[in-house]
Amino acid sequence: MAMPKQDTNTTRALQGLENGSAAVRLQAVMAVGTAPDSRFVDKLVERCAVEPDFYVRDMLTWALTRHAPSETVPRLVGELRSERAQARSQALHTLSKIGDRGAWPAITRELLTDADDEVARSAWRAAVVLVPEGEETGLAAVLATQLGRGERETRLSLSRALIALGEVITPVLRAATTDPDPRVRQHAIATERLSRDPDAGFEFAIEEAKRIVALGTAGREE
Repeated sequence: MAMPKQDTNTTRALQGLENGSAAVRLQAVMAVGTAPDSRFVDKLVERCAVEPDFYVRDMLTWALTRHAPSETVPRLVGELRSERAQARSQALHTLSKIGDRGAWPAITRELLTDADDEVARSAWRAAVVLVPEGEETGLAAVLATQLGRGERETRLSLSRALIALGEVITPVLRAATTDPDPRVRQHAIATERLSRDPDAGFEFAIEEAKRIVALGTAGREE
C-alpha cells in the first residue's frame, strides 16, 4: 500500500533537514515553517544545536516561531542545559524571538555569565525581552557584572541590553565608573554616553570613555 502523501512529505522534509547541502536544508526548513506540524519540533530544535550555516540556523528559529509556544518553549528550555554552546545560544535566541515570558525562570545567572561569549550575548538579548515587570533592577545588576568583557561585539551587545532596560541602569553604571578595572570603567562610561546619545555610535562612546578614564575624571563626572 502506498504511503499517504502527508507522510511522504514529512519524511522528505526530515531527510532534507539533514542533507549535506545548506541550500537543500534551507528549503526544507522553509517548507516546515510554511506548514507547521508539531512532529517537526524536536527535529528543528535538534538541528539548531548542530547546524553550521548561519542562514539555515536563522530559518530554523523562524520555523520554530511558527509553531505553538506550548510545543516549542519547553523543548527549547531543555536545551539551555546542554553542554553544547551552540545549543544553548540558539535556544536562547529562539526564545527571545518567541517572546513567551513563561521562559523567564530559565534565564539563569549562569547563562547570563556563561563563559561562551555567544551564549552570554544571546542570554542578554533574551533576558531583556522576557524580564517581567519589576525585575529589571535585578537583571541590570547581573548584567553590570559583565561590563568590560570581551571584544567590541560582545561589549556592544551588553551595552544595548543594558540600555534596553531603561533608567534602572543608572545606579549600576555610576557604580561601575569607579571600578578598579579600567575596562569596566570605560565600558560603563561608554554605555552611559550611548544611552544619552544613541546617534553618537559605540566607537565614539568608547573612545571618549577611554579619554575620560585616562584623565582620571570618571568618578567626578556628573
